[in-house]
Amino acid sequence: MHFSSFGEKLSSGAGILSLMDDLGKAMADGDLIMMGGGNPGHIPAIQEVVRARLHRILDDDQALRKLIGIYDPPRGDRDFRRALAALLRQEYGWDLDEDNICLTNGSQGAFFLLFNLLAGRTRDGGRRKILLPLAPEYIGYADLGIEEDLFVAVQPRIEILDEPYFKYRVDFDRIAINEEIGAICVSRPTNPTGNVLTDDEVAGLAELAAAHEIPLIVDGAYGLPFPGMVYTGASPVWNEHLVLCLSLSKFGLPAVRTGIVIGGRELIRALSGMNAVVNLAPSSFGAMLTADLVRSGEILRLGREVIRPFYQRKRDLALAALAESCAGLPFRVHVPEGAFFLWLWFPGLPVESGALYERLKARGVLVVSGHWFFPGLDGGWPHTGECLRLTYSQDEAEVRRGIAIIGDEIRRVFQQSGH
Repeated sequence: MHFSSFGEKLSSGAGILSLMDDLGKAMADGDLIMMGGGNPGHIPAIQEVVRARLHRILDDDQALRKLIGIYDPPRGDRDFRRALAALLRQEYGWDLDEDNICLTNGSQGAFFLLFNLLAGRTRDGGRRKILLPLAPEYIGYADLGIEEDLFVAVQPRIEILDEPYFKYRVDFDRIAINEEIGAICVSRPTNPTGNVLTDDEVAGLAELAAAHEIPLIVDGAYGLPFPGMVYTGASPVWNEHLVLCLSLSKFGLPAVRTGIVIGGRELIRALSGMNAVVNLAPSSFGAMLTADLVRSGEILRLGREVIRPFYQRKRDLALAALAESCAGLPFRVHVPEGAFFLWLWFPGLPVESGALYERLKARGVLVVSGHWFFPGLDGGWPHTGECLRLTYSQDEAEVRRGIAIIGDEIRRVFQQSGH
């Protein structure tokens, strides 16, 4: 069978495909320790909130019919969008209404639409790209372009902190914006590193975007206002020139596939048109499950008082296990300021991170090789092959066991190379 170039691009060789395939294998094979995926942890308090809402929907014939029997408009459930706009106006003073909000089938779907709306081939024959100003960046962006070569990434400045930590900083001196750049995009917190861009870094990027009349896209899937997995000082930010993307997945609802895009009205109109063509309508499920939580502001409280402490505790346990298993090894970990990942850096690693991934997989531990997280960055930087991403959202005993195997395998790698 002959596929189009676009079909081949989307169906083979993608880092996100490898990651999700590993997740499926781990679910099917109970002996594998999955430390590579982005599945949120099981939080009983959140599950009970969702269970209660499901019961109310099932007991209400009109609500049940709306959930399963009626298409939403292309922008998504209006009651949810109206409630969210009211919450954001009240909490943060943002000047918006429901027409500034569009729902999508997951934030992955949102980024497919956004990137191909703002970059690619233009009507006048030019080409525009998405600037990623802080590599490494989310693995799922890399293959979302209809066309090849959609991204330009900027190498970060590395700040060495007290052992074993380091931090990536936006290197504004390296950022070059010309007429080929259609938008700037950052994740905050950053997946894969757990980095949280400072308010000053976000403001600097927003100023650059405004000066060049392009949007700044902030991927807040793990961040603010919800689910709130931010463990350092940071403020939620939005204005008409900034596109804020949120998700219900990390609130504990990855299966409902609900992405949320907040932007200027012109962009939201265009996005809803694309939504209609690609999806007809976004799913109603996530919006109906959480509309009451948004309307009451409870979604923010749950983020602060339930979700954030849950992952902070898991982070601290994972860091303790890492310090024990990697004692004496040349390693650093990016300071985990948000999300639920540890980004490990092994300076001078004797094998490429892809080979290390295969060695760990053979020992029953699934991680993600760091080399996948540098879309748009020119080759030649050894650092890209010296890193791994680990997830600590799962069962704590499994995390400790997986980290112990990782530490042991890293030790073998260095010993076998004579280090």
